[in-house]
Amino acid sequence: MYIYNVTILIERDAEEAWLRWMQQTHIPEMLATQKFVKANMHKVISSFETSEHPSYAVQYTAKTYEDIQTYYAQHAARLRDAAFAAFGNKFIAIRTELEPVFELKNTIK
Repeated sequence: MYIYNVTILIERDAEEAWLRWMQQTHIPEMLATQKFVKANMHKVISSFETSEHPSYAVQYTAKTYEDIQTYYAQHAARLRDAAFAAFGNKFIAIRTELEPVFELKNTIK
C-alpha cells in the first residue's frame, strides 16, 4: 500500500466550513475515483502549528503507486480546481507520496 499525503494549512476563519467540505464532499470525491481504498484525516499538533493557520494531514491509501499516478493524470486537476473554487487562497496544500518500507507492531501485552 502507498500513501498520498496532503498536509493543509487552513486559515482559522475557514476551518469549520473546510472540515465539513472535506468530510462531506472532497474526500468522498477522492475515494470515488477508485484510486484510493481509504482516507484518514489527522490534525497536526506539532510545534509549528499556529492559531492563525491550523494544519491537517489527509492520508489517502492506494494499492499501487500506479494508482496514485493515474489519479494525477485523470483526476487531480479537477479536484484541485474544486478546492480552489470553494476556498480560494484560504489554504496551502503540501503533497507527498509515501512508499512503505516496513511496519513493526508492539507485541508487549
